[in-house]
Amino acid sequence: MSVTDTPNPAPSTTELIRENERKWGKAMMNVGWTAVPSIILKKQKQLGLDALDLNIILHLMSYWWTAGELPYPSKKTLAELMSVDESTIRRRIAKLEAGKLIKRILRPVAGDRHKSNQYDFSGLIEAVTPFAEEELAERAKTREQKAERARRMRPKKPTLTVI
Repeated sequence: MSVTDTPNPAPSTTELIRENERKWGKAMMNVGWTAVPSIILKKQKQLGLDALDLNIILHLMSYWWTAGELPYPSKKTLAELMSVDESTIRRRIAKLEAGKLIKRILRPVAGDRHKSNQYDFSGLIEAVTPFAEEELAERAKTREQKAERARRMRPKKPTLTVI
C-alpha cells in the first residue's frame, strides 16, 4: 500500500460540512469557515512561527476563497482584527516573506498608488509538504505494522495428513 492510498474512501465535501455543522453549529458554518491543513499547526515550531505569525497566516487564509484568486486583506484590516498596531503586521509579514513562507504581490494602480497586497502561500506549502509526506508515510507504516501483527496473531490451523 502506498502512502497515498487510503483504506477508506475520503468523505465527500457535503459530509465534511455536515460533520462540521454538528461540531460548530449551522449558524457558525453558514457565516464562513477556513480550511487549514492540520500539519501547519502541528509543525508551527519547526516552521519558526510564533503565535502572532500563525495568527496572521490564519487571517490571511480566511480571505483565500479559491485557488486561483490570492487573498488581499489590507494590513489595516489585519491589525484591527488582531488588536495590534499596523506596523506590527508590516514587520511580521516582512519576516514571513524573508522566511519564504509567504510572498507579497503588489497591486499597483494609477498615480503611484497600490491596492492592498496579494499574498501567495506557495512557500508555506513547499515548506510544509515534506512534513505532510513524512506523516503520511508514518501512518502507512503503522497501518502495515498493525496488519502484520494481526496476521501473526491469527491462529494457525493444524494440517492433518491421512496415512
